[in-house]
Amino acid sequence: MTSLAERLEAARRSHLIKRTAECALFEEALRSEELPFYVLYILGPGGVGKTTLLHEFGHLAGAAQVPHIYLDGRNLEPAPEFFLVNLQQAMGLMPPTTPLEGLAALPGRCVLLIDTYELLGELDRWLREEFLPKLPSNVLVVLASRNPPALEWRADPGWRQLLRVLPVRNLTLDESRSFLEKREIPVDQHGAILAFTRGHPLALALIADAFAQHPAMIFQPAEAPDIIAPLLERFIQSSPTPTHRAALEACALVRVTTEPLLAHLLDLPDAHELFIWLRGLSFVESEWRGLFPHDLAREAIIADLRWRNLDQHARLQERARRYYMAHLTQTDSLLQQQALSDYLYLDRDNPLVRAAFSWQESGVIFIDTVRATDHDALLAMIEKYEGPTAARLADHWLERQPEGVKVLRNAAGAPQGVLFMVALEQESPTSRAIDPATQAVWRSLETTTPLRTGERATLARFWLARDHYQAASPIQSRIFLYLVQHALSTPRLAYTAISCADPDFWANIFTYINFSRINSADFTVGDFTGGDRRYGVYGHDWRVLPAMAWLQMVGERDAAPTSTYAILTEEEFAAAVREALRTFTETAALSHNLLLGTRLVAQRAGTNSTTTQRVATLKALLQQATAELQAAPRELKYYRALHHTYFQPAATQEQAAELLDLPFSTYRRHLASGIAYIVAWLHQQEVAPEG
Repeated sequence: MTSLAERLEAARRSHLIKRTAECALFEEALRSEELPFYVLYILGPGGVGKTTLLHEFGHLAGAAQVPHIYLDGRNLEPAPEFFLVNLQQAMGLMPPTTPLEGLAALPGRCVLLIDTYELLGELDRWLREEFLPKLPSNVLVVLASRNPPALEWRADPGWRQLLRVLPVRNLTLDESRSFLEKREIPVDQHGAILAFTRGHPLALALIADAFAQHPAMIFQPAEAPDIIAPLLERFIQSSPTPTHRAALEACALVRVTTEPLLAHLLDLPDAHELFIWLRGLSFVESEWRGLFPHDLAREAIIADLRWRNLDQHARLQERARRYYMAHLTQTDSLLQQQALSDYLYLDRDNPLVRAAFSWQESGVIFIDTVRATDHDALLAMIEKYEGPTAARLADHWLERQPEGVKVLRNAAGAPQGVLFMVALEQESPTSRAIDPATQAVWRSLETTTPLRTGERATLARFWLARDHYQAASPIQSRIFLYLVQHALSTPRLAYTAISCADPDFWANIFTYINFSRINSADFTVGDFTGGDRRYGVYGHDWRVLPAMAWLQMVGERDAAPTSTYAILTEEEFAAAVREALRTFTETAALSHNLLLGTRLVAQRAGTNSTTTQRVATLKALLQQATAELQAAPRELKYYRALHHTYFQPAATQEQAAELLDLPFSTYRRHLASGIAYIVAWLHQQEVAPEG
């Protein structure tokens, strides 16, 4: 009969995603006549799978009939005598036989696995200088740690040859999908889970556990505090003080953290000690600009902050905006570009921004002037997506205004995208009439607000990425950043227009950033057709809202709803009400509900109200509508169904039906009737005449 330990091992291994490369390296070392290295140092942040990998190494050693000993730094006192006693016990030795004698007596290879090595820092020197050098040459030592090996390991020419550092990274996309399939997670949930976890094994495991308990759940990171809390515990066991915790949250909020920025965000005169503390965390990385957390740590910390303290999240965002706004006046183009990118990064969680914007996380993309050798490649890109007529128009502007053509290159200098900017004021009526886009924009300006002497107007006539056309991508995002930077730095720029394919797709994002559609009803040619594609033009008048004020407006729109009201169709309104009921107890989710922008909520909360205030107003309205049901005896059953489903929710709808002592089908009818009443009551308030 199998033992409980064997059954536990079998169950664990059934969900294991084997790390092929790491295991191959370990197995090769086991088989070699002479060990290629004597210490294998596994390095990775908390929860990335170091412990799982060590157990897999133990399994592989057992399969190869190689003895292995496992120690965990969490169970060891960091003193030589305690370490030796624990090792002696793990090896099953009785005094006076020492661990070194026991290891020397083994006829073949042996593996010593030491987990959570970062907790044994006080032992590191003794192990490196005294214990490990005394081991017989048949012993392979594997250390797993969140922290890199101490400098002395790499400075010593002997250890430099005998130590192999093995970074453990997140699972690949295929490995992650395989894990989700093994755990029978619905395929339609994979995209959201993979985007959040980025292959982090612990996050995948926690989410899989949540699905095992609630198979019908819809995964949303901001609504998953039970998943996020264990992640945070793995990333950081505890913060020394609340100020340290605030520093961690600030670091997760901004793109890159520097000492001056950290001091500004926390309103401190000096943040040096906090900066050094952040730099020492295993999941915080550094680059030439400053510090940034591991992607998953960033997501987990911010999701937790939004769920736990939305007001603090808003305060940190506002302080960051003020800091970046002060740096947008930089005359250095690169520094201005970085400040602008960091400023817009604060809005990355806004659904509209996220759908249309992608930040460059890796690689190098830079904007350059056009070269003669680029011409054929750029025109071919345009012809590929927009047809030969568009390519001929591009060739016209390339000849007329080559200085307006910007090429996006990779590190090797190869074109990855292109932006054609046409200075409309420089062209004659004949030249502008050649292109329906320039003609449309110029007619719109002449009809509404003509340029005054010395004023400029720029049309982004062609813009695309070589591989993604105008879809959200790092190339497309870099083009948009350049257009904003152009508006900030171009003297007397009065107007910027952007021509785009699929203009309806861009309607929401351009409306959000205050770019208006140049409508064909207003002048002769607004939308125009090139080849088989339909195009539109959006524009902004910088004379009405200058660039710096525009940037501030864009930032504030994410922090607080605007004074204008969202107009929803009846179907959209009903869907938003149902979503608000479903997420009633989840503040972070409610903060993105479409109802916050409606007259119903905005007027009651106040024109200049914050998102937090509008969320509170929405919740009060839902409760008020439900109270109307409670007051009517014939509708009380509907109130009770709503109460046990949304306001004081049972774990499942089945349990809610049990609490109400109703058949499930009857409970569902009562719930549907209650929801319909809430929708109708709120919609009546929304459309009622003002006053």
